[in-house]
Amino acid sequence: MTRPPGDRPEYVQGHGLLKDKVVVITAAAGAGIGGATARRCLEEGARVVISDAHERRLGQSRAELAKEFGDDAVAALPCDVTVEEQVQALYDLATATYGHLDVAVNNAGLGGTADLVDMADITLNGTMRCTRAALRRMRDQGHGVIVNNASVIGWRAQKGQSHYAAAKAGVMALTRCAALEAAEFGVRVNAVSPSLAMHPHLVKVTSAELLEELTRREAFGRYAEPWEVANVIVFLASGYSSYMTGEVVSVSSQHA
Repeated sequence: MTRPPGDRPEYVQGHGLLKDKVVVITAAAGAGIGGATARRCLEEGARVVISDAHERRLGQSRAELAKEFGDDAVAALPCDVTVEEQVQALYDLATATYGHLDVAVNNAGLGGTADLVDMADITLNGTMRCTRAALRRMRDQGHGVIVNNASVIGWRAQKGQSHYAAAKAGVMALTRCAALEAAEFGVRVNAVSPSLAMHPHLVKVTSAELLEELTRREAFGRYAEPWEVANVIVFLASGYSSYMTGEVVSVSSQHA
């Protein structure tokens, strides 16, 4: 049976895929992919450490999740992924609070539409810092999983997205290379590559005309819900993807 265009899928309930795992997630405040990933990981039995550069919004997110899943299940620390000391402090908090680190989800990135001459990029460098910090700790313990957030724009050209496309293509290359190095000490590194996942921040930095155009490109006639991307992140973080590393998984219904 073909689903009518624009029809929304039912929310997928948790099945304990990350039971007793410790997950660090960057840019996890609010209603975007990071926030959805934090919730999905908790629903799958994990304990999470969430971070964001927006301290007030992070505090609100932590309070909401702790109220639902328990105070011991959620830790939070403001983190600007462009600052090495703050990245180190984030991973130190995870190991100090929960004793180890199982999964790192590197979600922080800076999107929006602008010309190349006006751009500042945190997407690739921030992901590199977080990947490096996680790998050092995972190397010492001999296991772990890293999931990076790339984008289909790393494969496809779009006007006004030079900086973002280049950064996301770099995240893909970083994922593949880091995966070969990390395999030697039992760590897997993969990435998701979403097309259009709608959330309030995206609306603020993207014109209505562009969002409408991008939606038209989707085969399902709709944008993805952030939790649909989070589901694939959970899969890559779980034992169900135990033989996958260095892969960039498209989470998209875009036309070729």
